[in-house]
Amino acid sequence: MPSSSLAAPLDVELRPDRPAVLHVDPPDDAAAWAARYREALRAQVTEHGALLVRGLGLKDTDQAGTVFARLAGELLPEQEAFAPREAHGPGLYSSTPWPANQPMCMHHELSYRLEVPGLLLFACLTPPEQGGATAVADAAEILTALPDGLTERFGQEGWLLTRTYNEEIGASLAESFGTEDRDAIERYCRTNAIDFRWLPDGSLRTEQRRCAVVAHPRTGRRCWFNQIAFLNEWTLAPEVREYLVDEYGADSLPFNTRYGDGSPIGEDVVRLLNDTYEEHTRREPWQAGDLMLVDNIGTAHSREAFTGERRVLVGMAEPRRLADSCPTGEASRR
Repeated sequence: MPSSSLAAPLDVELRPDRPAVLHVDPPDDAAAWAARYREALRAQVTEHGALLVRGLGLKDTDQAGTVFARLAGELLPEQEAFAPREAHGPGLYSSTPWPANQPMCMHHELSYRLEVPGLLLFACLTPPEQGGATAVADAAEILTALPDGLTERFGQEGWLLTRTYNEEIGASLAESFGTEDRDAIERYCRTNAIDFRWLPDGSLRTEQRRCAVVAHPRTGRRCWFNQIAFLNEWTLAPEVREYLVDEYGADSLPFNTRYGDGSPIGEDVVRLLNDTYEEHTRREPWQAGDLMLVDNIGTAHSREAFTGERRVLVGMAEPRRLADSCPTGEASRR
């Protein structure tokens, strides 16, 4: 098994069934090591889409946050979150709360925003007993593997995210927009090409159309870049979907995705998307102290079901406003 020392840190192990793995001897100062090898590590992420660094021995939130900052600079605050996270410092968050027995399928973080994070950083402080890997899949390979007719339709129309904010499911208005002030929320929506409507009960319903296929800003590769399957009703466990439909109605789910023209996406299409992701999934179980860097545009990621305690921290960096993000133009002024 290839390994490395601080003198030769980029002897990366490559296998088709898992992300690139870099083994390092535990440094005395993980943050200083990260700063020293920042450019070399980032080059590996560009080449391979994701890089797991094993041996740094990350132990706590302060250390992880410092390493993240040395590698990526200023971390991004999360906006338009679909679920609340616990914050551990500026731009440093817990992983998204989600039932441990339910996987989070492949997606690109915040791909429904106009400005998206180009880089994701993960630090494993406590690995789960079983499962729980942050798996990855190459977005260009997914695009090639999907049927031409499907990718052509999404390429022409984009995809539509619908959200109905409530106080029970998902992120609240304050957690998504940083405020509950209606004027401020409306200004944000107009600026970010989000159509909105206030419902009689005071809740907010939004729609935003984005591209499903984009050109990677660094490599130029065409990538399947979206959260069509992840935020679609048919990805939910059947009992969860049934409860949400009964509680909120089929047209007022907390979140759902559609074709760009507003047509519903069938269960068969969502199953095809998730099956294609699974066929191209690479996974490596977490170990305590691991660091993982993911190119958020070129690589999708997931969180697999797990048992036991799992503590993984997340940071986002490198904001990118993609040229082909399919905004709707001026958003609704209702």
